[in-house]
Amino acid sequence: MKNIDFKKVIAWLGVVLRCQICQFKYNFERIQVIETIYDEQTNDARVMIHADCEKCKSSVMCNIDITGPDIVSVGMITDLTSKDTIKFRKYNPINTDDIINIHKTLKKFDGNLVKAIGKI
Repeated sequence: MKNIDFKKVIAWLGVVLRCQICQFKYNFERIQVIETIYDEQTNDARVMIHADCEKCKSSVMCNIDITGPDIVSVGMITDLTSKDTIKFRKYNPINTDDIINIHKTLKKFDGNLVKAIGKI
């Protein structure tokens, strides 16, 4: 099977992607590729991108899955910059224990933010 040309995928996205806020077309040159994953056995790929709208200054992150001839894109509006996106993708996802610990901490919180910050 032939490798996927990610530049062509990004160029296609530059044509079809529009800002969800103002419908302005994203600038192809300003779309940042955050991560690409390619499976040589199945010829499937996944691309994560970040784009900023030049008109309204909103940002979007998109995950594009390429399976054979199908291309599926899921995007979400974000306040993260492309640098933030790269930085935060290195962290592990929040798990159940994290949520329980946050709940316990908030349950004990007495409203004194200065005292709580002092404990950090």
